[in-house]
Amino acid sequence: MISFSLKNLLSRPARSILALLGLTVAIMGMVGLFSVATGIEAMVNQTFSRIPGFVVMQPGAPFPLFSRIPKEWADELRQIPGVRVVRPEVWARAQLIEGRPTFSPPRFLFGTDIPASLELKSSVYRDDMVEGRFLTPADRGTFHAVISRPIARDYQKGVGDTLRVDGFDLKIVGIYECGSLLLDVAIILDELAVRKIDGFDPQSVSSVYLEAEDGVSEEAIESAVNDKFRGRSLADWTRNQAELIPTSSLPGGPIVRTLLSLLIHAETAVGEQAAPLSAEPRTDDAAREPKVALEIRTAAEFGDEVQKFSADLDVFLYLMTGIGVVIALLSILNTMLMSVSERLTEFGVLKANGWSSWNVLLLVGYESASLGFFGGILGCLLGWCGTLIINSYFRDRLMLYADPQVLLTSLAFSTLLGILGGAYPAWWAVKLSPMAAIRRGSL
Repeated sequence: MISFSLKNLLSRPARSILALLGLTVAIMGMVGLFSVATGIEAMVNQTFSRIPGFVVMQPGAPFPLFSRIPKEWADELRQIPGVRVVRPEVWARAQLIEGRPTFSPPRFLFGTDIPASLELKSSVYRDDMVEGRFLTPADRGTFHAVISRPIARDYQKGVGDTLRVDGFDLKIVGIYECGSLLLDVAIILDELAVRKIDGFDPQSVSSVYLEAEDGVSEEAIESAVNDKFRGRSLADWTRNQAELIPTSSLPGGPIVRTLLSLLIHAETAVGEQAAPLSAEPRTDDAAREPKVALEIRTAAEFGDEVQKFSADLDVFLYLMTGIGVVIALLSILNTMLMSVSERLTEFGVLKANGWSSWNVLLLVGYESASLGFFGGILGCLLGWCGTLIINSYFRDRLMLYADPQVLLTSLAFSTLLGILGGAYPAWWAVKLSPMAAIRRGSL
């Protein structure tokens, strides 16, 4: 039966190939679109799962780049029981590198407390060195820098070369590569160097990274930080600040930056709804509770927020995939209807010679399922190859990932689509009696 159905498809090669190509394009698009969503998920998991500590920053700020807290508070954080290492951080955007604006992808200056970075048990930049060395205490106050391999590749620089950033000459002492679009965007310097380059407020830091002692829970650290700084005055990060953030300042590729931009503005909007302006003083328990001056987040919480807003992208992907699926379904339906209408006499003769309606139904079903299966194979193969090519050419901007689940789901869906496309033609073929089929086929 299967070989018979394949021979019938090959007897009309032009029509079968066109239907196959239509389905191939739809499945290829499906693989490509959903590899965007799986790529974002893989990138977020790959990035934030490697950061075990806590980030302390300004309340409401979406990311440390936009946060400002008093520098002396870092000393108080060191006094909290259970905290092993406290690393103040200064983040700034690099505007010009080698005289060229850094719009896409953006580049950032990461000013770190070098001794604290060396004390950490786990540090993504320090642990991902591929050339040269990481910063040492001897680099304090200097313009010695560690850059990512993508930055080194873009500007054709290596260890020992000079990289000019915002009018300052940085000497490259090391190159790292984390393999993440969200991490491979930074130029690591001593915090004093970043302050000089950016004109950063000497009394402030962007954030403070905490590494807890072994066995100390997240809840214990968060509770201790809140108790330490509850009731102090520090302005919340506001929606007005969100409006000033250029999209190009956000890390990652275009799709990732869009998600993070939505996240920033949605967070601030939710915050405003939660605490509306009112002329009347609040008298509930929340109003009487002392305000917490700092916000503490784990890397997993940053990842969860990005994943939550990537769900909106999935809706768009489903809509775009649905358009291609409808076109492919109509293509298969048209092909099978034409095939069945041309072979009504053949079906009538087969039924007159003992074939049952079920046999005819299986024959047409096998033909349409074969179109779906082989179209799915080609679509998955071309879609997977396409993601590899795009990742190769745009490795600093996009990360597409067609995982086995996406490929197998697409193949199964393509086969099902083929079966559905042949369902009506098969039903039409079997409902006619042998004589009626022969009579209609001879017209």
